Parts: sequence; structure tokens; C-alpha cells
Amino acid sequence: MPSTKEIKARMSGVRETKQITSAMYLVASTKLRHAREDLEKTRPYFDALRTEIRKVFRADDRTTSRYFLDEDGTLPDKGVCGILAVTGDKGLAGAYNMNVLRRVEALLKEHEGARLFVIGEYGRRYFHTHRIPYEEDFLYTAQQPSQDISREICTRLLALYESAALNELVVVYTDMRSSMSAEVQTQRLLPLDREQFSGGEMEKAGEARFEFFPSQEAVVGAVMRSYLSGFIYSAVVDSLCSEQNARVTAMEAANRNAEELLADLSLQLNRERQSAITQEITEISAGAQAQKRSKS
Repeated sequence: MPSTKEIKARMSGVRETKQITSAMYLVASTKLRHAREDLEKTRPYFDALRTEIRKVFRADDRTTSRYFLDEDGTLPDKGVCGILAVTGDKGLAGAYNMNVLRRVEALLKEHEGARLFVIGEYGRRYFHTHRIPYEEDFLYTAQQPSQDISREICTRLLALYESAALNELVVVYTDMRSSMSAEVQTQRLLPLDREQFSGGEMEKAGEARFEFFPSQEAVVGAVMRSYLSGFIYSAVVDSLCSEQNARVTAMEAANRNAEELLADLSLQLNRERQSAITQEITEISAGAQAQKRSKS
């Protein structure tokens, strides 16, 4: 049995840890609220871009573009698969990071020679520790997503795709469907399937004739850059929401465990104190009886 001093020292350590987890819970809650606001502001713009691309394909579904699969659905022969993984910069977020990393490792086994691009310091440290090759000069943080950074990432990846260094680009990120659930998503970003844009219900205005200058392919190419950068930004913000939500859940569970541990330690301390008091009373009583016998 541990002594009273040892139990008090452990209780002090648990209380200090609980203060840290409580502070992290408040910080994660604030970041989650801001990330949700950014995500809600991004989705209308992203949906509007999808609508405009659909209008182009509705005007002429034979439109060709290097950003879309051919009609037979085959990938370009030259180049390798590029994998863009969105992780966090820190841990203590439950299984958030590991779920993404496991999905990426499965994709690396499926695509031999794939080039790995990682957003987030946690993912870079993981792949460095496990000696998995990745683009070491691709240094982007996951904590402060912005449109400028997303456009920079988009420009770099598009340059590799257009130079035939990549024939496919896959994005792995975490989608927060609700405050209770989040799921890792694998989305092929390049080349896109034209069926995603040529189908679906459209507005009556879509029946009107459009004139494209200088050509439909040029218009699609100009819009696609904004679409791709918007998708990357949306994926990073969505992942940030999922990370902060996972951290809130993890810190809340840590606080509950700390309270339960403190309750158990408090009960153990009271028992130890009662045992010490009982032992002292027994010793005093035994001494008093011995004195009485010696006098008689």
C-alpha cells in the first residue's frame, strides 16, 4: 500500500495534468468555432464554382480538358500518382492523425512509386521516423489555412501534373460530418471525372446558349485552377475542424478520467488515514493497558 505522502503527491500530479487538459479543451473549442465559421464561408464559393463548370458541360458535353478523364476513363500513361495527405501539426487528438496515415500507407502500397506531399508537421515526423519517402521541401502548416497558401499548393501540384510528372493526384483528408463523427476521405483531385459535372439538375437558365471566349477548353482551364485551389483550402479547413473536434473530445475524456482518478485516490487517502488513526489508537490503548498491569 502506498503511503499518505505518495498518494498526496500523485493527486497533486493529476490535478496539474487536469489543469493542462482543461486549458487545451478551451483552446481547441475556440479554434473549432473559428474553423467552422471559415468552412461555412468557403462552401458557397466552392458550390458556385461547381455550378459554373456544370454549365460549361451542359452547353457542350464534348468539351475536352487536360484536367478531366477521357471518355474511356483511362489515366495518362506518363507520370506517377501524387498523394496529398492532410494531417495535423500536433498530437493529442485521438485517432485523428493515425486514421489519415493508415489510409495513406494503404495508397502507397497500391500505387508503386507514388510521390507523397504532406500538409502538417505530425505527418512529416511520422513518415520521417518510418523512413517513408516524401517531398521534404513541401513545408505547409495545417494550423493556419488560407487562400494564398492553397493557391500556392495548387500552382505547384498543377505544374507537376501539366509537366507529366504526375498522372493522378489524390487528396486524403478528414471530413467532419457532425460533432460526433468524422471520416477519412480519399478524393481524386486530378484528373476529374466529367460525370461529376455533366450530370445533376440545373437551373432553367442553364438551357440558354453560351458563348465562350477564346474557347470552352480555355474557360474550363481558368475556372479549374480556382476550383482546385478552393477544394484544397476546403479540405484543409475541414481537416482542421475535425482535428479540433477530436482534440475537444480527447481532452473532455481526459478531464473525466482525471476526476475519476482523483475520486479513487481521495478514497484511498481517506482509508490510509483511517488505518493510521486506528493503528495509533490501538497502540495507545495497548500502552495504557501495559502501564496499568505494571502498576498492579
